Amino acid sequence: MDAEEKEYNDILRLNHVEGQDGLPLKIQMFLSSALSTWDADFYVKVDDDVHVNIGITRSILARHRSKPRVYIGCMKSGPVIANNESKYYEPDHWKFGTAGNNYFRHATRQLYAITRDLATYISANKHILHKYTNEDVSFGSWLIGLDVEHVDERSLCCGIPPDCEWKAQAGNPCGASFDWNCSGVCNPAERMEEVHRRCWEHREAALPQAQES
Repeated sequence: MDAEEKEYNDILRLNHVEGQDGLPLKIQMFLSSALSTWDADFYVKVDDDVHVNIGITRSILARHRSKPRVYIGCMKSGPVIANNESKYYEPDHWKFGTAGNNYFRHATRQLYAITRDLATYISANKHILHKYTNEDVSFGSWLIGLDVEHVDERSLCCGIPPDCEWKAQAGNPCGASFDWNCSGVCNPAERMEEVHRRCWEHREAALPQAQES
């Protein structure tokens, strides 16, 4: 990592201790640092064990570039867990109504993107935005009361081969692929190269398109 950072200067270091309960704070810190470092139309969060086709993902974002407040990802609505022995126990479960209720719609944590206006809002208000147990639920809650367009983009949550491979062969490569059982590519150090080989978008899609004069 040190060698890559020295050559490409592409690693952002945060003063944060990694942990499941600290992920909502981590994404807030990332957005604040990213905003001060890069002037971008979109800010994208992606887990390091997810296979991403950069060109396809860029094309998805480009379709919404003219909109000021957009939240893009694979939207879901899972159950609120009130069992305190569960890994996904939600201490604030009572806020979501009677037992058995689901969370509001929010993007899965593997990959999601927001426009600059929304990133600025979260960064400016991070000290008063509530943090739930799960990062993706927390992130969705910060936007639920705002005038935001939620874009449910299923190309950002394809399955690993053969799912993403079949779609690539059909001419519809995925933006992101992972194994739901592992919430990412299982054993990514051993398998990511294979997933990339079978699900790659190919060079033409990955390269920026020439601008017409």
